Amino acid sequence: MINPALTDLGEYLTAAAGERFDRIEPSGDAIVLWTGREALIPVLTFLRDDQNCLFKQLMDITAVDYPARPERFEVVYNLLSLKHNVRVRVKLATDEETPVPSATKVFNSANWFEREVWDLFGVFFSEHPDPRRILTDYGFEGHPLRKDFPLTGYVEMRYDEEMKRVVYEPVNLVQEFRTFDFMSPWEGMLHLPGDEKAGEEANGEEKQV
Repeated sequence: MINPALTDLGEYLTAAAGERFDRIEPSGDAIVLWTGREALIPVLTFLRDDQNCLFKQLMDITAVDYPARPERFEVVYNLLSLKHNVRVRVKLATDEETPVPSATKVFNSANWFEREVWDLFGVFFSEHPDPRRILTDYGFEGHPLRKDFPLTGYVEMRYDEEMKRVVYEPVNLVQEFRTFDFMSPWEGMLHLPGDEKAGEEANGEEKQV
């Protein structure tokens, strides 16, 4: 059952700022607001300052990767209004090359969240005050949470005693990658030991002792 407060909020947002949203849809305990890159900052500012919204807290920013789509990334902003005790999710689509406007001017907490999305997914945020990696090392190649990122990565690091520093080298696997079959052995075996005897008994060919 949808929370009546969410229904009222959805109707209010449609009337007050519907032109800024591509669509508005309920989803569990929150409302999902789809918008575009150019409307992101006005939307976040409206949700933060409007007296019927007051989404003062940006809980987190994350992304989802859909490699088959032309705009493969969905960037998700989760907002909370303590005043009205409701949540909204603002979503927008982007690709690998087009930057998304940074939300740091609206929410200070967006700083580290955007750095994390950039580091792990490769979504770049324009006008970000400190666009450095935050979880991987400075020399790391690629973005680990992309669905086309290799399972073994590109490089591995170790401490070189002679050079007295950390060095990066191509990944060297001690064994070849294997695809494991997790099917139950009882389901996977077509012929179990003793099946031939059961077949003989069924046909009345039981051996004489």
